[in-house]
Amino acid sequence: MSDYPKSWQVIRLSEAIFIQKGKKPFDLGSKSDVRNTPYINIAAFETGVIAEYAPAQNIPYCQPADTLLVWDGARAGLSGRGANGYIGSTLAKITSDIAKPDYLFYFIQSKYHFLNTQTKGVGIPHINPTVLGNLEFPIPPQAEQTRIVEKLEELLTDLDTGVNELKTAQKKLTQYRQSLLKAAVEGALTAEWRTQNTPSESGGQLLERILKERRARWEQKQLEKFNEQGKTPPKDWQKKYVEPVQPDTTGLMELPKGWVWTSIGQSFNVAVGATPSRKESTYWNGDIPWVSSGEVRFTNIRDTKEKISVDGLKNSSTNINPIGSVLLGMIGEGKTRGQVSILDIEAANNQNCAAIWVSETDIPSEYVYYWLWSRYEETRKGSSGNNQPALNKSIVEKIPMPLPPLMELEQLTQLLNIALDGIANQEKFIEHSLKQSAAQRKNILKAAFSGQLVPQNPNDEPASVLLERIKAERAKQEKLPKKINTQKTKEANT
Repeated sequence: MSDYPKSWQVIRLSEAIFIQKGKKPFDLGSKSDVRNTPYINIAAFETGVIAEYAPAQNIPYCQPADTLLVWDGARAGLSGRGANGYIGSTLAKITSDIAKPDYLFYFIQSKYHFLNTQTKGVGIPHINPTVLGNLEFPIPPQAEQTRIVEKLEELLTDLDTGVNELKTAQKKLTQYRQSLLKAAVEGALTAEWRTQNTPSESGGQLLERILKERRARWEQKQLEKFNEQGKTPPKDWQKKYVEPVQPDTTGLMELPKGWVWTSIGQSFNVAVGATPSRKESTYWNGDIPWVSSGEVRFTNIRDTKEKISVDGLKNSSTNINPIGSVLLGMIGEGKTRGQVSILDIEAANNQNCAAIWVSETDIPSEYVYYWLWSRYEETRKGSSGNNQPALNKSIVEKIPMPLPPLMELEQLTQLLNIALDGIANQEKFIEHSLKQSAAQRKNILKAAFSGQLVPQNPNDEPASVLLERIKAERAKQEKLPKKINTQKTKEANT
């Protein structure tokens, strides 16, 4: 208590609040003559948009002055303002006869992280009532509570305005990046360059050369195998080479002059990795970098969280991919599936991502990386599987790709590198500013509930007097005969 102003009192939160859990109404749906009472769920108090309504019933009801707390789920501890309507089944209404509604709201809001990390429950996490009730709740004089709320709303409104502007800028940068990528892979970014330059080799000629080089590499490897085995190559052994399948260009955009459609599998070797047995400790903690699909997230990979040993490599079907390989995430319902990275090191990978060996060709790895980035959402839609959306090697190999002449590829990649580096720097600045804003918000709330946000007024009625009065009023209420609470029914039918 010594850390607070003399006019304040500190009690346990359970001594100051009343908790009423929500309940899901029957016949929930869109608004109609029958369903005319709003249903306030998490989405409603976060966005202010009410999507569901229910008939009048005698179930928990809230009003705009009430504080709503997410009781169940991953966001347990998140608080929001109330509205006239039924309380959602995963929410609870928090009210107090000691603290002013807005003062209580901001206090609960300041405890989100703590409450969210102190949940209980084996399956779905939910608020731990004991943790909530044992929170130290500082009570200023009521007049000071009003001043604190006014100052908080002034400071946080300005802060929130700045945060919204930062998030808007962040969104615009994302849109600008996608526009740049689209312009690049459609030829618009280098349209002027094409009018002033005539490449010595077209995209079609580049593809033809890549295909010849692929066949030559295959033949060289076959000859090496025959040599290792001490065998003479059989007659017509070259005919066993499987020509890469040409891309299906049905419905694809018309390309600029000199460009040609290819596919990932036609131009490059695609390797799917594996995970060495976790039961064999000797397979792990070696010197070979090993990429998990979670590390593939629109970036260059210069190191990995885990490394495997030579034994781990030999006893699994993973490969060491060359520097410049482009990795594509193939599995996951979240953001992972469809994300790409470039290997700046030699590394193996797991079975959940495909390694595209771009560096075996003259094509810049960045171009393939940017192309796959530009069609991220489309790649995700091309997945297969009933349980977990997933890509596979065959699907990855069929992904079409526009191929410009090599000279234009180099110019295009250079322009994109410069522009996207600039976007990345701006995004880092915005992310840093958002972190600063979050820290500033935390400091403002901390100052508010420690008596440092607004000055104390010696003429204010001390909180001790307030608590004694509330205590007396509660004792008086307890002595009155119990009556049927018709207020809830009245509210529910309003």
